[in-house]
Amino acid sequence: MVAARANWKGYLKFGEISCPVALYTGASTSERISFHTINRDTGHRVRREFIDPVTEDPVDREHQIKGFEIDTDRYVEVEPDEIAKAVPESNKTLAVAAFVPCADIDTVYFDKPYYLAPSGHVADEAFAVIREALRASKVGALAHAALFRRYRALMIRADGLGLVAHTLNFDYEVRSASDAFDKIPKLKIQKEMLDLAKHIIETKKGEFDPSKFDDRYEAAVAELVKAKLAGKPIKVAKKPKAPKVVDLMEALRASVKQGGEPSRKRRPSKKAA
Repeated sequence: MVAARANWKGYLKFGEISCPVALYTGASTSERISFHTINRDTGHRVRREFIDPVTEDPVDREHQIKGFEIDTDRYVEVEPDEIAKAVPESNKTLAVAAFVPCADIDTVYFDKPYYLAPSGHVADEAFAVIREALRASKVGALAHAALFRRYRALMIRADGLGLVAHTLNFDYEVRSASDAFDKIPKLKIQKEMLDLAKHIIETKKGEFDPSKFDDRYEAAVAELVKAKLAGKPIKVAKKPKAPKVVDLMEALRASVKQGGEPSRKRRPSKKAA
């Protein structure tokens, strides 16, 4: 197995402690099935070109530049070195600003996961102290750093022998929930309906095991490619039946019957009283 390569190396600053750390990608899409675009007539892979819509001439990389639109077809041109000068340079430090309970951070702010590990044996003890202090206090560390050419906020928490760091979306990047929720009516739910729904949850309780989640799209595409390579007929996936609109109470009762009747609490007898 090839050893993981760090995406970034620097320091985790915890109070007056500066611990050398390495940052590794926590999730990747590189294993997903991907397609290239090819010419149906020749079988050759096609390449993309940037075309000037007015002159209709292709524009090579040397003549491409970033532009910020200020009006229709009006742009402020920005050179790469100008962006580099404007963006704060990385000082290779994850500076912890505060410690907060992990549950206090709404998951809509979570962006990408990374793993943090000590960089070199000299960092092992300091890293362990920081990790166990976070674990014992049941908090995450909010840190900031210039990573991958952008200034980012991160939430760092203990996980096993290491630390997990999530980059966080900034507030302006997260849309207001009211955009989606404001038109939802406020309804009073019947007690029996709620009790039945709670019972369904009780009968289906389990543990989070990501290995049991199947990527059906990837599996279906892989089978399609195998069939075409072998010259076999392609299996047509069955179309799922649209769920029937039924009485909500009857649907809840039917769901409960499938999972077993809810246990009813016995009332204390008069003798016990």
